[in-house]
Amino acid sequence: MILGDHLTTAIDELHLAERPVMLHASLRSFGTAVDGGADALLDALLERGCTVMTPAFTEPQFGLSAPPDMRPARNGLDYAAPSERSTCQEGLPYRVDCGLINPRLGVLPAVLIRRDGAVRGRHPLNSFAAIGPQAAELIDAQSPDDVYGPIRELADRDGRILLVGVGLDRMTALHLAEQRSGRRLFRRWARDEDGDIRTVEVGSCSGGFTQLEPLLGPLAQSAVVGASRWRAYPARQVLAAATAAIAARQGITRCPDAECVLCRHAIAGGPVVS
Repeated sequence: MILGDHLTTAIDELHLAERPVMLHASLRSFGTAVDGGADALLDALLERGCTVMTPAFTEPQFGLSAPPDMRPARNGLDYAAPSERSTCQEGLPYRVDCGLINPRLGVLPAVLIRRDGAVRGRHPLNSFAAIGPQAAELIDAQSPDDVYGPIRELADRDGRILLVGVGLDRMTALHLAEQRSGRRLFRRWARDEDGDIRTVEVGSCSGGFTQLEPLLGPLAQSAVVGASRWRAYPARQVLAAATAAIAARQGITRCPDAECVLCRHAIAGGPVVS
């Protein structure tokens, strides 16, 4: 069994104490049970003075189909295809206290948003959540019109991106690098606080981010806990390196699916917006 001391040792090896940390984690990667589960990992980071931030996305719960008069070309969508949007909330507006999360994000973000002291962003589809001494400052950088503000704030505060048993295809920060490389973010739709339909920006496919491994791998510090490989990346340097690489060769982020419309449209520059 993985104990709290094992987690703390890895945190110290990676010099994460007192830093804001963007966390992407798979509890299954440990290969055995973690005593205390996701809470234990959060507690270990918080006890070392870290602020922990995770994605807290809600596309299935609050995403709407494209309105007929809001359909830009090259937007990562086939507007003629049947909609896969869930309407489980019947078009209700997103609230930061909704308690909902995309289940594909895994256990840890769902645990984080329910903890006392957690702060959550106002983006209706791609919010971030954080807990710890710098949580409010990180999350205040997000608005419905600035989806990746918390990642920018993380980099400005010399924060780290921590991958626990997952690969670069889970590194949400690389979507900000895509935007900085000159791509426009995709447009999606949700209801604002007044119930009106509004357009918001979201990221693209992340399946090809693993192709940045030769470039970003040398920036990481590594530790091993059980069967789980941890890698801690300096956010500022990752964003700079990835932005330059994508700007130089847009196709570097193409995923293995030759038919992926998200990749095709993102590489072409994103939506055509008048």
